[in-house]
Amino acid sequence: MNPFYLIVNIVGLLVFIGLGWLLSHDRKHIQWKSVGCLVLLNLVISWFLTSFEWGRAAVQACANGFTWIVDIAYQGVNFTFGNWINSDGSAVVYNAVDSSGQVIGTVTTSLNFVVQTLMPILLIVPLFDILTYIGFLPWLIKWIGRGLGFITRRPKFETFFAVEMMFLGNTEALAVSKIQLERMKADRNVTLAMMSMSCITASIVGAYIQMIPGEFVITAIPLNCINALLISHMLYPVEVTPEEDVIYGLEGAGDEIPVDTSTPEAREVESKEVAAYKALPWYKKIFKHNPAKPKKEPFFTFLGDSILTGGQLILIIAANVTAFVALTGLIDGILGLIWSNLSLENILAVILFVPAWLLGLPVNEAWQFAQFMGLKLVTNEFVVMGEIQDTVNNFAQHYKAEICVFTTSFANLGTLGMVIACFKSMVNKEKNDAISKQIGRIFLSGILVSLCSAAMVGLFEW
Repeated sequence: MNPFYLIVNIVGLLVFIGLGWLLSHDRKHIQWKSVGCLVLLNLVISWFLTSFEWGRAAVQACANGFTWIVDIAYQGVNFTFGNWINSDGSAVVYNAVDSSGQVIGTVTTSLNFVVQTLMPILLIVPLFDILTYIGFLPWLIKWIGRGLGFITRRPKFETFFAVEMMFLGNTEALAVSKIQLERMKADRNVTLAMMSMSCITASIVGAYIQMIPGEFVITAIPLNCINALLISHMLYPVEVTPEEDVIYGLEGAGDEIPVDTSTPEAREVESKEVAAYKALPWYKKIFKHNPAKPKKEPFFTFLGDSILTGGQLILIIAANVTAFVALTGLIDGILGLIWSNLSLENILAVILFVPAWLLGLPVNEAWQFAQFMGLKLVTNEFVVMGEIQDTVNNFAQHYKAEICVFTTSFANLGTLGMVIACFKSMVNKEKNDAISKQIGRIFLSGILVSLCSAAMVGLFEW
């Protein structure tokens, strides 16, 4: 370990956090105690996950559970699109034959973004809506929110959303939080949009691990989630009153059938029912409706609406991602007319060289790192992982750890389009306008979160 590069790494981490303050929407309302708690917590996590296998094993077990759910979703996708994907999520392999009918080899289909990444939403969204319907998810949100909120001093739902993103990814986490998004004020929706730039989906953790060292993929997941809380708060501080710091489950949703208490007789009946419910043992309450809460709509009506919501979300996201990637290609084409070596990727590499060097890397590694950063931001993490998968194990340990952690997130221009699309499909114009005004900060938040996570891991990997 070179002490000079360690010092540069420490300074770099401070610079990345400082940029959050410098470019903040409202510096006066940054809660520095909360910032300190978040930084300290993530440094402890970085140390723990890079030094002990138990921490990595716990996160891996959780990720495997969600991957198992997505693998089950592929059975439904295979039933509908059997010639595109197998029931285990792998590509379909066909026998290639010559004119005489003799098998001369095999042809493997290419998995596309819609089938591999978006179609599992049709299971994940209803699954979590069902957990909300039966009351489990609101209960989980409440206690996780209390625990993380106590440690990090951040609002309850934002802390839960950070954990939710750790496994579900941005689009799925937003989809299952529709009620919360509708109830929260516009500024908090902006915060969630920023956080949504810094996650992955559990369904593709296995794919990541096949291309780059798995220990760094697993380590990056919780670091990105907590750094998302940190950077989103610094770039866009939002004051949340105790009255606003609540988590909405199924109860209280606008589409529910309200309990009729318009007459004295009805109120008296309800009062007796509530008293009888409260007198029940706790284990009987689990299977009995609380009369003090609104009645739920019929389950299969609820499930049908949930499936339709998932389908609409897939169409909107696919359209937006297609447009954003095409626009990026158009920009590269125009720049190429000026100079053949000029591209959006190379321009970003020049801009990002200093942040890359501040990760404690020698100049030659920093320039290569900056190019990979630019490539990831204008394309996606799979492109970069594909570029480095054959050589990553030959990298210096420090460089290897930081490049793997940096690439393990969805922070890129395509994700920006996906996040905007999700909010457009779920919240009103006022909230969408607030998000649109902060597009620059939303994109910046994804970059800073990835840089902070890489810098924190870099402190302990040499």
